Amino acid sequence: MPDTLLITRAPLGAGLAVETWTLNDPASRNALTDAMVDALLAACTRARNDGALRGVVLRGAGGHFCAGGSLGGFAKTIGQPLDAGMPDPLVPLNRRFGTLLQALCGLPQWLVIAVEGAAMGGGLGLACCGDLVLADANAQFGAPEVTLGLVPAQIAPFVVRRLGPAAARRWLLSGTRSGAAAAQQAGLVDEVVSGAMDEAVQAAVQRLASTAPQAIAATKHLLAQVQGSLPLPALLDDAAHLFAHALRGPEAPQGLAAFTARKPPPWSAAA
Repeated sequence: MPDTLLITRAPLGAGLAVETWTLNDPASRNALTDAMVDALLAACTRARNDGALRGVVLRGAGGHFCAGGSLGGFAKTIGQPLDAGMPDPLVPLNRRFGTLLQALCGLPQWLVIAVEGAAMGGGLGLACCGDLVLADANAQFGAPEVTLGLVPAQIAPFVVRRLGPAAARRWLLSGTRSGAAAAQQAGLVDEVVSGAMDEAVQAAVQRLASTAPQAIAATKHLLAQVQGSLPLPALLDDAAHLFAHALRGPEAPQGLAAFTARKPPPWSAAA
């Protein structure tokens, strides 16, 4: 089985380097499996202790960034109630993705997100962690969870941080898709790329390579402190429980079945 996360390292001179982390499951449009989340968490842990690493570029293979979370591991639990008094194993699984988003935001290096194709659900959450977000002109962003009977649990705090409460509410409660231009207007995307993404990424890396590593780390820490008025760990814990409750409830099997059948769900106005 090929690696779900490809890591390549390129020199910047003076013994310094930049890494590209590529989500590598093109057949699923790079849906986030447990293995992919684990690999990204391991990469974040290693990067935090790598004094020669100046920055990270996160992108997807096969023309898409990330189609969101993979529900393959949850198949047997969809629509199934939890036995009374039993801890729900879905909670720590979902909460782990929030840990990843925290780790990406907490990288001491600058993080460039390069979005091509789909950035949906968890992919939107990943994009919200970027210090600089580039998007192909044809990229699509969205949080479709509520149209599937699910809760955008772990991504919600990060979408609010990136877009602000009002815009985040519109995005998360509507489930609609937005193009790159609309995402830039909302504040998610910093630069819309109308040409080759590789060239745009390289230009961004060259711009950021002129920054001082310790200053970048300190500035990112300061920005995180400014944003830290919400008790994020407790919020993410509650969000994980909401996700698990939604997945086991009546709407998730209906929404996911409708999605598979390419039909509107029963609560849709188009049904």
